[in-house]
Amino acid sequence: MSTRDIARAAVRAELAHVAFDLFRQEGFDQVTVNDIAAAAGVSRSTFLRYFSSKEEAVLGAFDAQGEQVADALRARPADEDDWTALRRALDLLTQHYHQDPHGTLAMARLVHGTPALCARQLRKQSVWRPLLAAALAARHGGRSSRSEGLRHAVLAAAAIDCLNVAVDTWTSSDGKLDLKTLVDDAFNVLQPR
Repeated sequence: MSTRDIARAAVRAELAHVAFDLFRQEGFDQVTVNDIAAAAGVSRSTFLRYFSSKEEAVLGAFDAQGEQVADALRARPADEDDWTALRRALDLLTQHYHQDPHGTLAMARLVHGTPALCARQLRKQSVWRPLLAAALAARHGGRSSRSEGLRHAVLAAAAIDCLNVAVDTWTSSDGKLDLKTLVDDAFNVLQPR
């Protein structure tokens, strides 16, 4: 990364942090883009240079996560079955929950308690499905028949839903349950026999 990219990432992270703090204190719907900009000490146009909306200030990190999980999936051992490979690739995401359980719990509560954020998160995750399906196809040489393509898409969708159910359960437990175990349990329900 160039110095400019590093500086841009730092400003973006700071704006997201300020926005998140305001949302937690005031409630998502009560905070405007102008409020975030003022709290961060920047103009509205500066904020909008980094984020297209206040939703993006919260969920911007989700953009890269689908590609990161797809990369992790492609890197899984070739002899590993697809379902196990999907489960292990998602460890990349659950690590964030273990590294900062209080912060991720607060974020999960904010997202789940705000319909606009919940809908935007699901929309962002809908982009993950074709990425994960393509990564599964790549694990099998890159070409797949129509039925294999359907299978890959279904497995990808099911994996994302298993993750979401586990995160919802973890959030409902106030972070007391182990997220990794919850994801494992969710995947085991659909484990091919």
